[in-house]
Amino acid sequence: MDIVSSIKRSEMMAGIRNKNTRPEMQVRKGLYALGFRYRLHVKALPGKPDVVLPKYKTVIFINGCFWHGHNCHLFKMPQTKTEFWSEKISKNRLNDDLAIKRLQQLGWSIIIVWECSLKGKEKLKSDAFLNLLTLQIQSPKPIKEIHGITIK
Repeated sequence: MDIVSSIKRSEMMAGIRNKNTRPEMQVRKGLYALGFRYRLHVKALPGKPDVVLPKYKTVIFINGCFWHGHNCHLFKMPQTKTEFWSEKISKNRLNDDLAIKRLQQLGWSIIIVWECSLKGKEKLKSDAFLNLLTLQIQSPKPIKEIHGITIK
């Protein structure tokens, strides 16, 4: 049972942005401070990556753990409308996979930054995160992920 009305829940969900989110702004500010220059939300590329580093032929997706069903402490399947949310998250994952495959075919490297690396109890320290991001940008691996530390 939800603790707020369905109308209120709908208003709350509609207020969630898909661009210029807090995690996205953190990544962009950090990259800029390190001297990286980038383009934002390039529509010509599959999946409209959040950050594009043309010099490094690298794109960065900053994924919300809830919206992309990440296996971390920030994701919990809602108890109401479970079928709707399961379909929505599955569709998001499928779209992510298709965009990544198409970007790889075009010769781009992909970095996926998970929200849990930037917030919550598993977040990385700012310096550690930026060092890791820099290493990932310079890495020859085609697909890289940055997620929060696992606390046991």
